[in-house]
Amino acid sequence: MRVRDWQDILEEVTDSGADPGGWRAVAGDRNRGIGEDMYLGHPSAGVFQLKTYAKNPFEVQGVGSRIARRIDDDLDPLFPESEAGRFGVQSPMADEDEAEQAATELESVLETHADAPTTPDALFEDVMGALDSPAYGPMEYDQYDRPEGLDEFADEFEEAERLLDAELDDLVEENDTNRGFQ
Repeated sequence: MRVRDWQDILEEVTDSGADPGGWRAVAGDRNRGIGEDMYLGHPSAGVFQLKTYAKNPFEVQGVGSRIARRIDDDLDPLFPESEAGRFGVQSPMADEDEAEQAATELESVLETHADAPTTPDALFEDVMGALDSPAYGPMEYDQYDRPEGLDEFADEFEEAERLLDAELDDLVEENDTNRGFQ
């Protein structure tokens, strides 16, 4: 297992070529220490674990790794089904022309959904398509606590959990010696 910067992991996710709508995620508070844990998974791309924290209101730092090459029968039930919340990963627009094209497509999607009966899931799917999102899907998330799914993943990948926790703790200590969060 190779520990890398969390943004490198997200880049691997966006460059995976996997079906964008096939991703699932579980995220919430870390078990100990500051920050959050996130597991992203796709049947053909594998499972990725991220540990991040907000260094300040403008900067997030963290680490991550690919922890499984595929989602097997043991891991599949740990990820949420379609009735969960939603998440999306977005790559930055390459230039102004691409941003204008995406804005035009997004405007069209919103007008269409405003004029016709629709569902929140259908709107989400169409918005992600208009923005050409490389990864999106259902997500179990709790911004105030730790979803049960995170503990199940931590139990399944104990070694990765320990290693990434240690790496993130080192990163926090290196960058934030006077925050009082130790």
